[in-house]
Amino acid sequence: MKKIMLLMVALLWVHPAAAETFPLSPSGVKTLAPEGAIKSTGTWNLGTRAGDFVFIAGMRGIDPKTNHLVQGDETRIRQAFANMKLIAESEGATLRDAVRLVVYVTDMYRFRPIVNKMQEEFWGKGPYPPRTIVEVHRLNDDDICEVQGTFYAPVKK
Repeated sequence: MKKIMLLMVALLWVHPAAAETFPLSPSGVKTLAPEGAIKSTGTWNLGTRAGDFVFIAGMRGIDPKTNHLVQGDETRIRQAFANMKLIAESEGATLRDAVRLVVYVTDMYRFRPIVNKMQEEFWGKGPYPPRTIVEVHRLNDDDICEVQGTFYAPVKK
């Protein structure tokens, strides 16, 4: 028993907890915090699964390794989409399973073309999910873009 405990401690030391796990809500809503994702910096979670749907909070261009914004407009918007994709995939969804996107940008004229380019990069020639893009005065940390998504990912029975 002692050897097993030592082995478990060694494994945890080498491989820290991959993903934080939270208890389900009384109605079965699962809070998401998958391995490799950014870390929440406040009173919000990255996403939730409710039945067959995955709801992903607004993702920004944060590097999951450092939890800081990446540099460059295109790089930052690409990272926001990559952060959303990682969470969706952690629940078995693909980008084609996106049923709705909402994108917030601080300058529609400058950043909408980059958002369009990133959607082409991530989704190829389509079809593309329904999307709403909104220009806002300001985002957290004076960021330029935030992407949130809803995905259909049927629970395996």
